[in-house]
Amino acid sequence: MSTQGFDPNNAQNLVEIEKQFAVKAVEHAQTYWNLLEKVSPRALKLTKLDDEIYEHTMSAFPEFNEENHAHLVKLDEDWLKSDIGKKKWREFCQVYEKKVKDYNFGSLIRTDARKEYGETNTIFVTRIQFYAIEIARNRLGLNDAAHEIAKADFEKERLKKEKAAKRNGTS
Repeated sequence: MSTQGFDPNNAQNLVEIEKQFAVKAVEHAQTYWNLLEKVSPRALKLTKLDDEIYEHTMSAFPEFNEENHAHLVKLDEDWLKSDIGKKKWREFCQVYEKKVKDYNFGSLIRTDARKEYGETNTIFVTRIQFYAIEIARNRLGLNDAAHEIAKADFEKERLKKEKAAKRNGTS
C-alpha cells in the first residue's frame, strides 16, 4: 500500500481502530491514577528520561513557569490546539521520536491537576505531551492534591468492600 498522496488530516479512521486506541488510552489513565494513589508524585518516575523531559519542557514552554505554574495546574485546551501551541508541541514531540516508545500514541490527561480524571477534566494528548506535563506537575508538587484524592478514593473503596464482606459473612 502506497502512502504517496496520503493526507493524514483528511484520513478516515475505522471505528474499530478508534475503539482500540480509546481502550489503550483509558487503561493508561487508570494505571497512572493507580500510581498516583500509591506513590508520592514527587518520587514518581515515569520514564528513564524524566530529567531530560522535565528540563526540555520547562525551557520550551516558559509559560509553565509563570504565575505559580498556573498553565500546568490548569491546562488551556484552546492554547494546546491553537496554531502556535500545535507548532511548539510538534517541535517538542519530534525530539522524542526515537527516544520514547509510543511517543505519539494518544493518552488522556487531566486538564486540572487538582482533580481526578472525569468527563469534564480530561482531554486527549500524545504520550510525550502526557509525560512532559505530568513529570513537571509531579516535580513541582502540583499533583499532591490528586495524590490525596486517589488515596482517599482507595480507602473509601476498601472500607466499602470490607463492610460488604462482613455483611455477606454474617448473612
